[in-house]
Amino acid sequence: MPKSSVVFWDRYFYPDYDDNWDHKLFRAEILKHLDSTAILLDVGAGSGLVPEMNFKGLAGQVYGIDPDRRVLSNPYLEKAFIGFGDAMRPFQDNQFDVVICCNVLEHIQDPGSFFREIGRVLKKGGWLLTKTPNRFHYVALIAQITPPGFHRWFNRIRGRNMEDTFPTYYHVNTRKRQIRIAGQTGFQVGAINFYEGRPEYLRFSFIAYLPGIIYERIINGLGFSGLKAVMISKFIKR
Repeated sequence: MPKSSVVFWDRYFYPDYDDNWDHKLFRAEILKHLDSTAILLDVGAGSGLVPEMNFKGLAGQVYGIDPDRRVLSNPYLEKAFIGFGDAMRPFQDNQFDVVICCNVLEHIQDPGSFFREIGRVLKKGGWLLTKTPNRFHYVALIAQITPPGFHRWFNRIRGRNMEDTFPTYYHVNTRKRQIRIAGQTGFQVGAINFYEGRPEYLRFSFIAYLPGIIYERIINGLGFSGLKAVMISKFIKR
């Protein structure tokens, strides 16, 4: 069926949901920890595809790092660097007040090294805020059992550029794993919350979208937080 059918069901079931609803939730959490003096680091900042991750003018300085060289043209950053989150040599110890990771944790192969490196550059009492898919949601479950070629094909039919499709591992995408890795790397968990909203990954087709709507209604209706799509977590450096 044409995409207009998807738009119709959007208006019927999700009148209060905008595009990037999950990024808007994440932005609201980040703003709670920002002021005009805060030094912010966006790990996995990318090329600046998500306008909700623009904090210029709301923080003292906004840094970003990403292995993709397109980060150098990210318009939301005042200082951009090419590099990996588990080896951020450009940055000094205890440099940042807030570190954010938007859809990054699912791509991390070694969560211990990653969290320890963030702990190194984060000030004592500073905050790490993350948004990532829940390992037990159907989207992540399918991603874990399908090859990279399928991910590229699926993102193409969703209208996403193939160059923005990266390998996923989901090594730290459950509440239990995040609590464990935080304890091992010098962090205290501030909050771990789960959200299920408009089924974004299935909006390319009404035939796919309808089961996603049914899933969302059941999960939210019964309160199965452990099966919701999005995890937004906050960690404080001890």
